[in-house]
Amino acid sequence: MLITFEGIDGAGKSTQVVKLKRHLQELGREVMTLREPGGTEVCENIRELLLQSKHDIAPVAELLLFAASRAELVEKVVVPALGKGTVVILDRFSDSTTAYQGYGRGLSLELLGKVNGIATFGLRPDITFYLDISPEDALIRKFSEKSLPLAFDSEELDRMESSGLEFYRKVRDGYLRLQEAEPERIVLLDAQLPPATLHEQISALVEARQASRQGQE
Repeated sequence: MLITFEGIDGAGKSTQVVKLKRHLQELGREVMTLREPGGTEVCENIRELLLQSKHDIAPVAELLLFAASRAELVEKVVVPALGKGTVVILDRFSDSTTAYQGYGRGLSLELLGKVNGIATFGLRPDITFYLDISPEDALIRKFSEKSLPLAFDSEELDRMESSGLEFYRKVRDGYLRLQEAEPERIVLLDAQLPPATLHEQISALVEARQASRQGQE
């Protein structure tokens, strides 16, 4: 089973990934958690270039770097794990590319569909959790956790996070459009809810989806 978490930076994805992994392991499931970009040495090097570099990267080049990392991760890690019956939980997947490089950067959605198809080898998540939060609230959350002054030009932000509020408003709109188009796969959740409440909702939905899959086998 492939489970993905999506949302703008500061939505709380990482917290929910950890909680869901622990929950599924307690139920006796083999679980692997991964982040994008990342997961192999090649992917981590690409992550460093994409997020920590202060260089300006052209939107198409950015798209292809994310796609290269995803192709490496899917072929070498995700597909083999799924083949062994492991539950794979990804912190970001192809929906991030559509939201960030498509709606955020303004690249052609048709182009993105083709690139995503190549990079994922046609693999699609069984369920995606989209944690929705406004860019303003996400920024406040991020800086309040670190007791830092609120500023989008802060050195504490990586290259993507420094793209500005308007960029993140477009990204959020992209996510909402994706969820509206695929409500059966993409579950919209209020990221402002308490983490424990979100976890209860997520774990219940995952268990229900697993039961449904087993019933169809």
